[in-house]
Amino acid sequence: MAGEVIAAAGAGRMGRGIAITFAIAGHKVLLVDLKNRPEAGFEDLQAGAQTEIRSTLTMLSGIGLFEDDQVPRIMDRIEIHGVSTAESAIGSSDVIFEGVPETLEAKREAFADIGRYADPEAIVASTTSTILSNDLAPMVSNPERFLNAHWLNPAFLVPLVELSPADETSSDTTGKLKALLESIGKIPVVCAASPGFIVPRIQALAMNEAARMVEEGVASVDDIDKATKYGFGFRFAILGMLEFIDWGGGDILYHASNYMHRATGSDRFKSPEIVGKNMAEGRIGLSAGKGFLDYGSMDVDAYRRERLEQFVSMLKHLNVGPKIG
Repeated sequence: MAGEVIAAAGAGRMGRGIAITFAIAGHKVLLVDLKNRPEAGFEDLQAGAQTEIRSTLTMLSGIGLFEDDQVPRIMDRIEIHGVSTAESAIGSSDVIFEGVPETLEAKREAFADIGRYADPEAIVASTTSTILSNDLAPMVSNPERFLNAHWLNPAFLVPLVELSPADETSSDTTGKLKALLESIGKIPVVCAASPGFIVPRIQALAMNEAARMVEEGVASVDDIDKATKYGFGFRFAILGMLEFIDWGGGDILYHASNYMHRATGSDRFKSPEIVGKNMAEGRIGLSAGKGFLDYGSMDVDAYRRERLEQFVSMLKHLNVGPKIG
């Protein structure tokens, strides 16, 4: 079994997803319910959590993530604790993920418990999707050992985890959590303590724009969803968003943005200053050998071919693409 003991403080959907993820990777996981409740209430929660976790693992084995006979072994790595055993559970953990409801009051109470129980050397990470790490750090006993770790649902499948250190977070803490996540097959990225992290910030704009198009009668719900799956999503499954700007050309984005800005009268389409600055410096992308990325030392033909091969593989995966005559 992997060395670090993991605690998920909060036994809801996120806590259960994190427990499943680390247990699959071989870690001992302590799923801790911090809410004071009657014994019968905890027993109901415990039974419900066990049923849900077992059902999820059975589903994952059924769709080929691992063999069926591994389900009992993975289940055995997860312990569910209530308030009466929270101190020993959290105190024996190397990394503690807080996953209680998204209110400052709930977070403050959870971090007070974690601060009383946790080993001073333990890493503490909030899974909040809304509250900045700098706003939470004052609630934590050892802020240099604290940061946000935003998982995307379902936590046991989506590879990305967004790490957002607070100003007081040590680089060693960020590095250790990043390495731990990489060791279980996750892809961590690091971002500043900024509203929306990376994915939710981009995602909110795209989702609101899709809803706005329905509101304006631009297209049907079905056609907008087809467009996002087979155009927007298809391309960004292969190319990163800034890489895609370079692929198409920053000058194209600049002029298209200016047209959309004029046509709609909305500043939400206005090109950011960095795009204009890149143009002025000749950093328009792949065709110029530099953009957001630097292609000067790259075999550009091999790079293009690799990306096109990935596009073809995606077409085959989706069972769509050119009809060959």
